[in-house]
Amino acid sequence: MNKSEDSKRKKKDMATGCMEETLDCESIDSARPATRLLVVDDSEFEHQVIGGLLREVAGLCVVHASGGAAALETIDREPPDLILTDLFMPDMDGLELVQRVRERRPAVPLILMTAFGSEDVAIQALRAGAANYLPKKDLSRDLVDMVRQVLDVFNIDRRRQRLLMCVERRESAFNIGNDPELIGSLVQLLHDEIDGLGVLDRPAQIRVRVALQEALTNALYHGNLEVSSDLRQEDERHFFELAEVRRTCEPYRSRRIRVLTHLDRRSATFVISDQGPGFDTSRIHKPIDPDDLLRIGGRGLLLIRTFMDEVTFNPVGNTITMVKRLTPADVA
Repeated sequence: MNKSEDSKRKKKDMATGCMEETLDCESIDSARPATRLLVVDDSEFEHQVIGGLLREVAGLCVVHASGGAAALETIDREPPDLILTDLFMPDMDGLELVQRVRERRPAVPLILMTAFGSEDVAIQALRAGAANYLPKKDLSRDLVDMVRQVLDVFNIDRRRQRLLMCVERRESAFNIGNDPELIGSLVQLLHDEIDGLGVLDRPAQIRVRVALQEALTNALYHGNLEVSSDLRQEDERHFFELAEVRRTCEPYRSRRIRVLTHLDRRSATFVISDQGPGFDTSRIHKPIDPDDLLRIGGRGLLLIRTFMDEVTFNPVGNTITMVKRLTPADVA
């Protein structure tokens, strides 16, 4: 094959979404179905970058669409398990795509990629049903972890899920130390219990999971360890290094996180308390500052308020109560 033919072949492959940088769907073991992720972006360069970043996610088949209309055709033909979409595209913006997908395939979660200046639309997309959003400047750092977090929803032990389907009501209390690994394990446990009720579709499950992760992370780092998110803006290492030091020092070391949960088929209530000094709770009633959406760690409260139906704090600001009203699961 000469250079001209090779160039034409590559252009054709790009147009059809068969990028060399992404995982070949047919190469995955047929005994273990691949998880399909649809990337919607009119930039071929972005397709290559995203495909390269996601190569390390095992069992993930990445396919592409060059715009919203092409994405809807792909979804109708072979629904993906997850959609990663740009916000601004020539034929259809990401907000409209979120709304259209929610109408056609409500069980398919979407992650929105945002650029500077698109914060207001990102908020609308979250309220319309997007599972999360990610500034494009943070793709290389956060994309893989965010995709894995969403895909965790699909990796639940089905035998355990059958047992959880028998639960009518469940209450629990946890008292944990300042261990980040325990935070992740607790989020997974609470997610499994909600999933077992069988009353939320997948995007709603993911949104609850994200809210729990944000609330528990805030209780750990900003509450008990009193580490300011300002440290994350220049170099995240300073933030986590200080957190590690404080985990071994008093008064931080002895502080605990208490979590109370009440689950039934009508609602899920989570009460998360830390032993830090709290914060000025009047801030939660102020209009959302678009600058916070671009700050590392600045979008946690926004996600919690958007994804939960009721959010309140105690007067001191070190206890948050979150309520999610549960509705029958949507059928894709």
